[in-house]
Amino acid sequence: MLISPTPLHIPEVYLSLPVALVCWIITALTLSVAIRRTNQSLGERQIPLMGIMAAFIFAAQMINFPTGVGVSGHLLGGVLAAILLGPWSAMLVMTAVIAVQGLLFQDGGLTSMGANILNMGLLTAAIGYGFYRAALGRGRMTKLIFAGLAAWLSVEAGALATSLELWLSGSARLQVVTIAMLAVHAVIGLGEAAITVAALGFLMRTRPDLVDESSASTQGGRGWIVAGLLVTVATLFLAPFASANPDGLERVALDLGIVPAHPATNLPAPLANYAIPALGNTPISTVVAGAIGLVIVTILIILAGRALRKPQS
Repeated sequence: MLISPTPLHIPEVYLSLPVALVCWIITALTLSVAIRRTNQSLGERQIPLMGIMAAFIFAAQMINFPTGVGVSGHLLGGVLAAILLGPWSAMLVMTAVIAVQGLLFQDGGLTSMGANILNMGLLTAAIGYGFYRAALGRGRMTKLIFAGLAAWLSVEAGALATSLELWLSGSARLQVVTIAMLAVHAVIGLGEAAITVAALGFLMRTRPDLVDESSASTQGGRGWIVAGLLVTVATLFLAPFASANPDGLERVALDLGIVPAHPATNLPAPLANYAIPALGNTPISTVVAGAIGLVIVTILIILAGRALRKPQS
């Protein structure tokens, strides 16, 4: 079974080059701020959590769940990462995941990667966490409710940004694509909210120190690292059973007959479609390809974390 792209991954052909370039500029400027802010606050003990989050989000994004309305969706993870890591570190984690997906698996275009990082990584972390902040200092149930709302809102924000980029590229009419994208992703966002609340609720019960805003991500031990790796590996093995339904953007593109803004220029990727060429389109091929990507994204974010950790005083 082929793994579908994430619900908001924009292929190479949908954005005009000027729009793609503007998205790259916005993404680069935002990431420069994220790098600087992370460098001012990231401690040594937070780096393993960044690696675990990058691995888990990468694995979770390979599993498309059915929504019951003819489309599939799955976790984006920006809000969950921002709650556990803070928005700036979460942006770096999401960027690493999306970059590896595009470069290694041809999941989303290269020129449109700036837009994909902006829509799925930067906006989800910033807007979602900004909404969740309203619940800081309140009770557990309030935090979970706000986390669910933040997760749902982050998906809608990404869908709206994608709609605007498609319109500015001349690929679709603004009113039509906006209504279609927001409607489809309103349903997908419910899955995002449910997974975020379930994961956060579990951590609140088992490792409240990871969620406590006064000391989040500063405590740790080998036990939770091993547990996180086990959950991530288990998630990876579910990838071959992902829903075959088209994702949100694919569904809207099919229904509206969205016309590509320019000819396809996809560069070859070594593990395109999450498959090992020698193993063909088989479940084991998907798992092995996903495992390779998981290791690469984890190493990248841990190396980045070590480079950006706060200087010792």
